Amino acid sequence: MTGGMRIQRALARAGIASRRKAEALVQAGRVRVNDSVAQIGQTVDPEHDRLTIDGEAIDITPREAVWFVLNKPTGTMTTRRDPRGRPTIFEYLPDVPGLTYVGRLDLDTEGLLLLTTDGTAAHALTHPSREVERVYEATVTGDAPAAAERAMKGVTLEDGPVSLVSARASRGEGGGGGRDNWIFEVVLTEGRKREVRRLCKALGLYVQRLRRTRFGPIQLGDLAPGMYRELSDREQKGIRRLIGGGSGAEG
Repeated sequence: MTGGMRIQRALARAGIASRRKAEALVQAGRVRVNDSVAQIGQTVDPEHDRLTIDGEAIDITPREAVWFVLNKPTGTMTTRRDPRGRPTIFEYLPDVPGLTYVGRLDLDTEGLLLLTTDGTAAHALTHPSREVERVYEATVTGDAPAAAERAMKGVTLEDGPVSLVSARASRGEGGGGGRDNWIFEVVLTEGRKREVRRLCKALGLYVQRLRRTRFGPIQLGDLAPGMYRELSDREQKGIRRLIGGGSGAEG
């Protein structure tokens, strides 16, 4: 027996719709459970309850989770729709019901973005208690070697101390304004809003480019901007080990 779960989660796990869309379907009275109109938060059993949408029977048996890694291009929004009409990450991805991103990257930040239909795993990966490592490479100008030394002594931003694992500087290509470019690499265990950019500013560095190259066990590698790929079985097992998961089905 699978056991009970909230109806909107069951719909999302079965790939019928995202949780938000599932809630809208239920609120509109379009979903029935065993011939009774469904209610938000209602518990259902995928193995025993019969669900319909607009009178059509649907299978809510949980499916294997879908996992993608996208090399998010700069200038794209980490959202499904943008009211200002700016490009979004979903324009680069197949139409998969229930697909959600694992954390965000801001408009001008590029690089590795995980996406999955496993909402429970997505939540676990971004929860601060997990301390999942994220690696960022910032192309900067300024005294990056001194900034790296200062960062490792501890930096506190307006919303608290930075959970920094490491920081290092290496020579970049070219230069600007008479100053050399540097690659300033930081490893963090949290994902606060614009944290790397704010950290660089606090350290006196000017960010020209910022990209994420690793999230937990997943590496960006040579994936081209705007391209995505499915995670390998080995990568999915690495994620399950990280969050303490088991079967790999959506949770």
